[in-house]
Amino acid sequence: VQLQASGGGLVQAGGSLRLSCARSGRPSSTYVMGWFRQAPGKEREFVARISWSGDKVYYVEYADSVKGRFTISRDNDMRMVYLQMNSLEPDDTAVYYCAAPHPPLYWGQGTQVTVSS
Repeated sequence: VQLQASGGGLVQAGGSLRLSCARSGRPSSTYVMGWFRQAPGKEREFVARISWSGDKVYYVEYADSVKGRFTISRDNDMRMVYLQMNSLEPDDTAVYYCAAPHPPLYWGQGTQVTVSS
């Protein structure tokens, strides 16, 4: 399984970004994919997770710090997961990693998100 993350960048506080993660390799009947982030000098932390099979989404989960601002979604046909990030804050600055499944066995390469104040 390989994960390829993209979509990071520099944005002002209050702005939005959309991250994408493409999954390739061995297919699965059920997918669990998520996003983690690591800020400078801090440990990697959970951001959001989604589980699905075909058209059915089993659950989504969010860290308290991003609830109401971030939305995780998937495109089953493309085996893609997205993280729509709105109302971004400087504390959201980090390298964002996509991961699969739960607990993660596979990690994407990370994409930098920088939010300026």
